[in-house]
Amino acid sequence: MHHDVIELRKFYYNRALGRVVQKVLRDRLTLLWPPEKTAGMTLAGYGFAAPMQRPYLGRARRVISLMPSPQGVMAWPPGLPNCAALCEETAWPLDTGSVDRLILLHALETADHTQAVLAEAWRVLGPGGRMLVMATNRAGLWARSDATPFGFGRSYTAGQLEALARTAGFAVENTGAALYIPPSDRRFWLRSAQMWERVGSKVSQVLVAGVVLGEFSKQVPAPIGKVRRVTVPSPLDILEGIARPKPAGSGKTAREKSEPSHLL
Repeated sequence: MHHDVIELRKFYYNRALGRVVQKVLRDRLTLLWPPEKTAGMTLAGYGFAAPMQRPYLGRARRVISLMPSPQGVMAWPPGLPNCAALCEETAWPLDTGSVDRLILLHALETADHTQAVLAEAWRVLGPGGRMLVMATNRAGLWARSDATPFGFGRSYTAGQLEALARTAGFAVENTGAALYIPPSDRRFWLRSAQMWERVGSKVSQVLVAGVVLGEFSKQVPAPIGKVRRVTVPSPLDILEGIARPKPAGSGKTAREKSEPSHLL
């Protein structure tokens, strides 16, 4: 079952709980990838990562939000030139190696071909590029409630997320968790969300988060094998076959060479 872009937009932009979730996850993202350090970078998102990407508008060289076709697409950001595009999960309209930072939110849980999504993520990332995956925690309360987008599709443990990324060729850089409040619209939980995030990061063994986070990098190993030496000829060697010019009067003329020797 796939998400619907209209419902996702309502949750993150119109519902109080969604706005709190947006702030919690965005704070974790900007702490990991400070927007001021993305100048000259291309930052892309897949799934419904648009709420996470706004801090990078005007700072990163290019910001792109890709949304899978079964989900649908919306124009984003509102009031500015569109940065969103509809795509197939197995064919993203991005050049190979053109992305420096990639965010996956609401992407793997409902993907028809999870490995194909990660294969495309690997393709579009440049060497040393980084990907941040935000996925529903299988052990959390959010996975058990269908009142939010985190209750749809598959959920993951941190170990499962790491195993998927390694299978796709990524190296694990960091793992973590976020969203320690329950999926409730009560004011108490909404107002105390930031406090629970601080407490949860210190006692994560006691409090179970709703979202698991994984930062992965694309590391391309140097080629190993026999070294093939390439010899480039010197320009002087190339010009050796050209006769050097002789000074005037230093030899017989063509007419003198053609006349018989007894006439000279």
